Formats: sequence, C-alpha cells, structure tokens
Amino acid sequence: MDTEEKYVLSKDESLFVRGPLSRFKELIFSFKVQYNFIRAFRKMHFVGPCVTVFGSARFPEGSMHYNNAEKIGAALAKLGFTVMTGGGPGIMEAANKGAYNAGGYSVGINIILPFEQKPNPYLHRWINIPYFFVRKVFLIKYSYAFVVMPGGMGTLDELFEALTLIQTKIIKNFPIVIFDSEYHKELCHHIQIMAKNESISQEDMKLLFVTDSVEDLIAHIETYSIKKFSLVKKQYKPKWWYSENKTKNETK
Repeated sequence: MDTEEKYVLSKDESLFVRGPLSRFKELIFSFKVQYNFIRAFRKMHFVGPCVTVFGSARFPEGSMHYNNAEKIGAALAKLGFTVMTGGGPGIMEAANKGAYNAGGYSVGINIILPFEQKPNPYLHRWINIPYFFVRKVFLIKYSYAFVVMPGGMGTLDELFEALTLIQTKIIKNFPIVIFDSEYHKELCHHIQIMAKNESISQEDMKLLFVTDSVEDLIAHIETYSIKKFSLVKKQYKPKWWYSENKTKNETK
C-alpha cells in the first residue's frame, strides 16, 4: 500500500463511501456529519448574500488567472456581495484578497486534506470542513451567483453541482458566469454537443454566461441576481442563547 492509499483509507469520508460498514460505525459517521452541518450553520449564518468563486488552487500570485480573480473579488465586493470561496490558495485566495482589500467581506469554506490545505490570509471568517459533500452544500447554500474561473476537476464538480441544482429546481435560477472563454472553450463546446444531442435542453444553455470581461460579469450578476431577486442584505443579530459571536473566527 503506497502513501497516497494510506492517506485515503485514513479518512472517514473515504471509508464511508467504500461500501457498508458496521451499523455502529455508520451511525457514528452520521453524527459527525450532523455536527459539521451545525457548526457551519452557526458559523455562516451572518455572511450573506454571497457570490461563490470557484477556481484552481494551483495558479500562483502574479499569474494572469490569479490577477483576474483578484479583480473579480474586488468588483463583487464593491457590488455589495460577500465573496465566498473554498478558502484555499490560488484563485480562491485571489478572489478573497480582492474582496478583502476592497473593503468588502471575505469568507471561506476550507476543506481538510491530507496535505493540509490551509485557509488563506484574506478571510474575515472561515470554517474547516472534513467532508467534501458537506463543504459543497455551504458553497451553494448562501450564494446568489456563481463565478467559475479556470480550474481542475474540483472546479468542474462545483460547476455541474450548481447547474444540476438549478436545472432540477432545487435552487433558484441564480446566474452562473464562466470566466475566460479560451480556457473553457472545449467545455462550452461539449455542453453545446449535449444540447444538440438532447441530453440537456436548449433552455439549459441559458443557465450559463461566458465572458472575458469583469465589467460584463458584474453587469450580468447585477441584473440577474440583485435586480431579479431584489436582494437586500439581511441583518441577523447574534443570539446569546446560541453562544453566537458575529465576528469570531473558527480555525479548527
């Protein structure tokens, strides 16, 4: 067994999805999942409305994609949104950095990985989540738009999760913006093939807006998120009987 396999087998989530466990172990796992949901509900209750920015952790500071994400984060913050990301480095850090430096609010839903992805330093609030599927719920739950930057498998997973939830009317028709037409041209072509072969409907094509312009991205979100849903930032007050603290960060 190699090192990578040892890492995988040591994770609760990996063990859980590999097949039936004892009834006791599956019960304990369900309690752990519930505990992490409750932690995140309490932590993120005050952060919205958000726009979630998806993208790769592998683009370093100074790269074109990093710089674009930073500009987008700043523009979203100036539009009045909290910028939410997966909390890690690369494009996630850049979007958070843009919002943070623009005077906006910046949050992250960080995944705990064997190689220890750490929250980036541009977060006002964050939470560490050990399970991918729990993390994806919260990246979707508080957002009124989604921006898909260049990324890898995880980014595509998050994109199609949002698309599927909108397509099946689990969540409202929030705007999904794919940024960088050159990077995503094969992806967009494949989606067109699916529509041509009627594995998705032509109407589903309208769920995506592809652009290379930060200004057009912001205009699209303003029209199809803020104006369409009449967004007003909700003012929730912490409840002392829940031991809530609106500014306290959680780093575990």
